[in-house]
Parts: sequence; structure tokens; C-alpha cells
Amino acid sequence: MAHISFPFKKTNKTVYQKPASVITEDTIYWKKLGLPVLVKEFGAIDYLDFSPVEPYYFAATCSVRVQVYDPITKVVAKNISKFVEAAYGGTFRGDGRLIVAGSEEGAVKLFDVQSKNVLRVFAGHTAPVHRTFFTKDQLKVLSYSDDKSVSMWDISTEEKIASFSEHTDYIRAGAPSPISPDIILSGSYDHTVKLYDCRSNEVVLTVNHGSPVESTLFLPSGGIFISAGGTEIKVWDIFNGGKQLASISQHHKTVTTLRLASNNSRLMSASLDRHVKIYDISTFKVVHNIDFPNAVLSMAISKHDDTLAVGMIDGIISIRKREKPARQSDEKKGLFKFAPDHVNSGIIEETQQKTKKPKHKNQEPEYDKFLRKMEFSKALSTVLKTYVATRFPERTAAVIQEMLRRKVLHVAMDGLNEKDIGTLLKYFKKNLGETRFTRVIIDASNVFVDVFQTQIKSFSELNLWLYTSFMKELSEEIEVCKRVSELEGAICMLMAGSQISNGETTELNDTLAPSSKALKEIVIDV
Repeated sequence: MAHISFPFKKTNKTVYQKPASVITEDTIYWKKLGLPVLVKEFGAIDYLDFSPVEPYYFAATCSVRVQVYDPITKVVAKNISKFVEAAYGGTFRGDGRLIVAGSEEGAVKLFDVQSKNVLRVFAGHTAPVHRTFFTKDQLKVLSYSDDKSVSMWDISTEEKIASFSEHTDYIRAGAPSPISPDIILSGSYDHTVKLYDCRSNEVVLTVNHGSPVESTLFLPSGGIFISAGGTEIKVWDIFNGGKQLASISQHHKTVTTLRLASNNSRLMSASLDRHVKIYDISTFKVVHNIDFPNAVLSMAISKHDDTLAVGMIDGIISIRKREKPARQSDEKKGLFKFAPDHVNSGIIEETQQKTKKPKHKNQEPEYDKFLRKMEFSKALSTVLKTYVATRFPERTAAVIQEMLRRKVLHVAMDGLNEKDIGTLLKYFKKNLGETRFTRVIIDASNVFVDVFQTQIKSFSELNLWLYTSFMKELSEEIEVCKRVSELEGAICMLMAGSQISNGETTELNDTLAPSSKALKEIVIDV
């Protein structure tokens, strides 16, 4: 009988590759902020604020001090530490000469930046003051306190001009109107945002954000304000009775800070999910995203977008300085209205050319060589190398999927050494939340438990910790799946009530819960 040979089918890794990213003007503009310089402070970074005047120093409020940094040298230029307890919300006046800050003991203090002397102490709050601002005319100070009150103070006389106690919970956000020194905004943990007119001592508008409010700001016109709390950002129209104009839900953890940038044409939001997102103010669509290593508590950006400072929960300040254009003529164009003069077509072509790597024809990947020889453990070890698993995780997923298809993954795992087992667990942990790989990792985890369930106690200390923490993350993923299932049921009920066709309902079910069954299987195995 003649021997029939079949051609070897190469491992398909294309299915796991990321969608091609579109290079836009915003992408190029914001990537010019350059690499971050990290500065360590003594505690969580409560608030960041840039001076409105050159040289655009920024104040970082943390622990019992307000540190004034030089954005060029990234070192502390002034250290204001005249606080008994924690300091909060240090903010510059419009001329950059004064700073006002709240404190844990309830006092609001006004400092001269140059001499660091305390010029005024506004006493009257009975609980910590977390946010302070100067009014539009720069002659008064606003304070927002945990005693559920908002106060306005006269700088010259040190007297309280107005006070409002309309909220029923802590007030952790507020903003002065950009057009009137008598209009102020406050956001509270009671889920409401209130607008006050200090001339009549009345609340003129109340809106319900739906979550504890963490940050508020006015748009430059003064007729629209934005609130952030929970995972949502909402836009409100003052002149239309507080009508909600937009709701933005791009973060998956609490939004902590809002800022305007690019000559007020861009909105920035920072969140505990470790992301800073940038939106086009005209459409409220995300135009760029910046990742950070830890939860972001505070953020500020200087005039002309030259410096971005981001404060994290672990006391790290990330400072990104914009790379200056090579030509002087380009530097004069940098006011970003949002203009095409920041980008010429050559930049996009050059960037695309850099991303293309030379391809070698007929060069078979090492993992395919081992798969051809049926040396499965070696094939798996090849794609678990740090360089491959980190830079090209889709290759690792593709090989694991191919072994699952051949039903040989248990053979490959059984032949791994202790180091490769640890690398495999790290890969599982890192990519479990990546939607491209979730299904494959869940299936591979089932096999991993089957193979090593009797050997887990003999793992090294590091691998045992990796295994335990991975199982914990897997449990959290299961909880997410349960919530998705609940959402699926609720949506199906709504669709049934609206007499949606069965075909469309089935399609939605398939879209919403692709891995429910796999998650249930691994729960049983674990």
C-alpha cells in the first residue's frame, strides 16, 4: 500500500491578533508627551494643579504638605508643610502667586508661593475640607467640606461671605463659574450636583448624577457643566433647566478627575482603572488613551498641553513633558485649536513604515517545527519564553489552541519544568482579562488543573503564589460572567416585551455570554 503524506498545516495565530490601530492626529499629538518621569511622594496624591502662568509650576497635595514642582527639572521648587494634619486640594490663583488648600482639621489656608508664608486661615468648617478654589474675580475663596457645607470667604477680611448646607453627605467636588464670581458649583456623595447664586444665597439648580460625585467642571461658556462619579461622566445644560446632554461610560472603575485641555477642545478623565482618557469635546468620543501602572487619584495638564502630571494612589507622580518641535515655526503653531498643522501626511507614512518589519519567506516558526515532530512540551516552552509571551501573546494563545484541538495539551503541560510552569501561570494571569484570549485560557486552565491537581502542594513558593492568585482572579472573572448572565436575562425580557424576533434574540445571547459554560466547568474542576 502506497504511503500518503499530508502537508503540515501551520498554526493559525491571525485570529488572536489585535485589530489594526488607526493613526490619527490626536494619537500623534498626545504621544509626543514622551516617556514619563516618576517621582515618589510620601502618600497618595490627593490633588494636582498647574500654575496658569509661566514657568507653569504644578502643586502636588499629599500627606501633610503641598509640594510645588518645576516641570522641567521634575524637582520640588517649594515645600509648603504648615499643616498639622493631612492637606487637601491645593490650588493656584490666576496670577500663580497664591495657593489655597484645605486640611483634615477643617481649616482653609492661604499661602504666598514665593515665601511659603501663611497669609490667611479661614476657620469655620467642622470637618475636613477636601476641595478649595479661587473665584473668577480672584478676590474670594471657595471651600467644600465633609461637614456637608460649601463656604465662600473674602480674602481681604478673612470673613465668611456665604455658606450653603443643602447637601446630605460629604462634598468632595466643586468648581467656580468661569463667567461670574457669584456662581458656584458643588458635587456631593449624596449623588447630587448643585448650582448656587451667592447674591441671593439660593440653590438655583440641582441635578442627580446617580453616583457619588468625585469631580466637576464648567465649560468656558459657563452654561454647561460636567460631573464625574462612579464609572460615568455626565454633561448638563444650565440654561435648559439642568437637561442632561450626554452620558459617557468609558471607564470601568470610579472616575476621579476631570480636566480640559487643548485650548478647551478636549476633555480628559482619570480613573481608578489606571487609565486617562481624552475626548473630543464636540462629540464626547474617545480620541486617545494613556495607561498608568496604578489607580489614578488626580491629574492636571499645563497650558498648551506641554506637561501632563498624574498622581497615583501609591504616592507616585508621573510627569510627561511634551517633546518640542524641531522647527521654530512649528512651535508657534502649538495652540491646538484642533488644527491639522500639528500633523503632516509624511508623519503618518513614516510611522506606518517604521511599524512594518521585514518578512522572511519560507521561514518556519520554531514552535511549528516542534509540533511537526510531535514534541509538544518543547513547542509549548518555545512560546512561553518571556520575549514571545510578552511581545507576541497571540502566538502563545494560538499554539495552546492548536494543542487543545489535537487533545495533546495535557501531554505538553506534563513535560514542563518548574520554570515553565511559573511562566505559564504568569501568562494566564496577565491575559485572562484580554477578550482575545479569555476562552483559550479558561479551556487551558481546565487542563492545567487536571494535570497538576496532585502536584500543586509540591510547587515552589513562587508558583504556588501564582497559582493561588490566578485562581482568585478566575473567581472574579466568574462573578463578572454571572453579572453578564443577569444582564442577558434582563435584556432578553425587554426584547421579548418589545416583540423582537427570536432570531435576533438568539444572536444577542450568543454575543453576550460566550464563555459562561466554560467558566462553570472550571468552577466544578477547581
